[in-house]
Amino acid sequence: MNLEWQAALDAVIEHPLFAFGLTLGVYQLALFLYEKTRWMIFQPVLVSMVILIATLLVLDIDYADYKQGAQLLTLMLGPATVALAVPLYLNMRRVRQVLWPTLITLFVGGLFATVLGVALAWMFGAETLILKTIAPKSVTTPIAMLVAEEIGGAASLAAVFVMITGVLGAMLGVEVLRVFRINSPAAQGMALGIVAHAVGTARALQESEEAGAFAALAMSIMGVLTAVLMPLAVALIA
Repeated sequence: MNLEWQAALDAVIEHPLFAFGLTLGVYQLALFLYEKTRWMIFQPVLVSMVILIATLLVLDIDYADYKQGAQLLTLMLGPATVALAVPLYLNMRRVRQVLWPTLITLFVGGLFATVLGVALAWMFGAETLILKTIAPKSVTTPIAMLVAEEIGGAASLAAVFVMITGVLGAMLGVEVLRVFRINSPAAQGMALGIVAHAVGTARALQESEEAGAFAALAMSIMGVLTAVLMPLAVALIA
């Protein structure tokens, strides 16, 4: 009986759509928990990661096999990121009204987010490799990995820092802004987009369409500026 059960389980795990269905199912469960409780600890991305890691360990599934099975979701990341431009387009008139304050906020906020992260790591004694890896932590994973590798950091570790930054930003960002009585949807969106990239943008969309629009704008420009200016800044400093 045990052999039959194991054979059936192996057949399910080896199915081409197992990893795809598992990922979607876990995220829906995490989203349900968060919507029912609104507890920060149930932030969907964080809960999804924990459950997926535990499942892979319990079922003894190699990460390479899981990655191959979930490849369709990876391919959809590009179109999903581009789709964040939709709320930005719908709120373009509002963006034009505050264009200069928006650009100034992007430059100052982006610079502060980058410098503060590196400065804190330096104060705690991080080595040069870690400093260069953590510098692009506030942009989306593909850009952060490329920039980190170009300036002498570790691309794979940069992805970890990006993930941690996004999850923490989504968990704490809105609550911190509310503590400081920052209730403007535009300001909330800018802050989440600058600091917590795509995960923060998704969190901003839960607040309002306007917040999501400004978060998408901030995330996009932050990524471009980081990709262009950070390698130049590192080269000048070096």
